[in-house]
Amino acid sequence: MNISILISSYNKGKYIKDCIESCLSQNYNNFEVILSDNYSTDETDEILSKYKHKIKIFKNKKISNFSAINQIDQLVKAFKHSNGEIVCLLDADDIFDSKKIVEVSNFFTNNKSIDTLFDLPMIKVNELYKKFENKPKMQNKIWPTIIPSSSISMKRSFFEECISVGLFSNYNILEIDFRINVYARIIKNNFKILNTHLNVYRQVDDSIMSSHRKYSKFWWQKRLQAHQFMKEWIEKNNQSYSTVDYLITKIIVSIFNLNKLFK
Repeated sequence: MNISILISSYNKGKYIKDCIESCLSQNYNNFEVILSDNYSTDETDEILSKYKHKIKIFKNKKISNFSAINQIDQLVKAFKHSNGEIVCLLDADDIFDSKKIVEVSNFFTNNKSIDTLFDLPMIKVNELYKKFENKPKMQNKIWPTIIPSSSISMKRSFFEECISVGLFSNYNILEIDFRINVYARIIKNNFKILNTHLNVYRQVDDSIMSSHRKYSKFWWQKRLQAHQFMKEWIEKNNQSYSTVDYLITKIIVSIFNLNKLFK
C-alpha cells in the first residue's frame, strides 16, 4: 500500500528537521513525503536543502492573511502532487512515531470500508509529555473534541471528496483538522479512532492558536464560525441545527461587533 505524508510548513525551522527525520525513520518502505512551504523566512530553506533528494519540496505563496486558509491551501496543493492510496497529514512542528505508517497501512488493509483513521497523540509542552484526551461532549449537535491534523490519516478518495464537496471553502479561521473531524465523525460517520499514540503534537508559542486564549475576541469569533460550519453541513445532511450555545455565541459576537475583525 502506497502512502503519502503531506507536510505544511511556515517558519518552523526549529522543528522541521525532527519532523522530516521522523518520516524518513519509518519502519515502512512504500511511502512518499511531500512538503509544501509558504516561503519561510527563518532557517527552513537551509534545512530543507539537505533533504531535497529525499522528499518532494514545493514552495507556494500565501493566498490569505489567515493561517488556517494558508495551511489548507498548502495541503491541497501537496495532495495534488501525491500518489498515495492513503494520505497522512503532518504539521511541520510535529513528529511521527517510527511505527506510524506501518500501523496506518495495517489498519486500512484490514478495514477496507473505513475512510478516515484518527490516532491520539502525545502532547509535548517544552520537555514534558501528556496524553491527548478525547473528551466526550455533553451537548447534542456540537462538534466533537478535535483530534489534531497530525493524527489524521484517510483514503485518497476521502480527501478528494472533501475537496470536491467544498469542505475547505469559506470559514477563514477554521483549520483543516476541525473540518475533517466534523465531516468524518459527524456527517459521514465512517471513521475509527485508535487509542494508540502514533505521533507527538508539539504545543509551541507560534502555532495558529497559541496567541488566542479562551474567551478572547478571536475565540468567540472562531466559535461562531464553528457553529456556522456545523449548521451548513448538518443541514446539507437534511437535519436541523439549533443549540443554546449557538444562540449565546451569536449574541456575544453581535454585542461586541466581532464579525468585522475576521473578514
